[in-house]
Amino acid sequence: MHIEPMGPVLGAYIHDLQLEDMDDVQFAQLRHALVEFEVLVLPDQDLSVEGHMALGRRFGELTVSPFSPNADAAPELIVLDNDGASAKPLTDIWHSDETFRATPPLATILRARIVPRFGGNTMFASMTAAYESLSERMRVYLSGLTAVHGFGRFGELLRADPERRAMLHRVENENPMPHHPVVRVHPESSRKAIFVNPHFTARINDVPEDESRALLDYLFSRALMPELQLRVSWAPDTVVMWDNRSVQHYAPNDYLPQRRRMERVTIRGDTPTGDKPAQVFAPAGRGFAARHTGESVGTADSAGTSRRQFDR
Repeated sequence: MHIEPMGPVLGAYIHDLQLEDMDDVQFAQLRHALVEFEVLVLPDQDLSVEGHMALGRRFGELTVSPFSPNADAAPELIVLDNDGASAKPLTDIWHSDETFRATPPLATILRARIVPRFGGNTMFASMTAAYESLSERMRVYLSGLTAVHGFGRFGELLRADPERRAMLHRVENENPMPHHPVVRVHPESSRKAIFVNPHFTARINDVPEDESRALLDYLFSRALMPELQLRVSWAPDTVVMWDNRSVQHYAPNDYLPQRRRMERVTIRGDTPTGDKPAQVFAPAGRGFAARHTGESVGTADSAGTSRRQFDR
């Protein structure tokens, strides 16, 4: 196996590896590379549908999407087949997959079957790098916050269709809107990443609505920074896998009416864990006044001493 980094922030090509013939040592190397590079691109994969699903199961349990089109014989396999006769895809928005679940996916594995002559790329953004781009003051503010995640565009589509509202109600009962940390700690690397996205995140808890909206808009905008992005161009039999715990992606709707057929499996993850809240303090009985008169407000470390003074 040969690993070739694709850029300074995220992404790597994996050469000299056939996924269906991979032994346990190679799989361990592949999983380590996924955590390190967040997006892996494997060209020229002779991978059957059964091999695709078996690969996903090496990472963990496969999930069945309640919204995306599934293969009749294999409900765990999502088939994304679009052309000029298709409705507009819902994936042309930055998102992490299925954060409406209490245990969002660990990773997604996508294979190209039919690709358009031009367009149809997939864009990725490292939310680890996005977190690292934040100021120290913003990191302290975000520490310990949680956000509510819902069904986003999927919910809007199903509510507008009387025949599908019953399915939406069933899925809502199975997936009551979870509260995930705004800053997620990666369970394998311990790196921190922004874990809100414009598709599924509804609001931030414990702050006023206008503050929540302003903060979410700001955090959503971090994925738009070109320095944090990677664009993958597809060819038939290319396989791309990404770490859903630390990456967002966007599929531009720029290839229609050409045909684009992709197949994917999604691996169940764990319950997201956040960072510990930073302790923000002010003189006793004067918290509000200190925040609004320019007096110093600091953050305390585990020993109770001020690490840094912030003049607000």
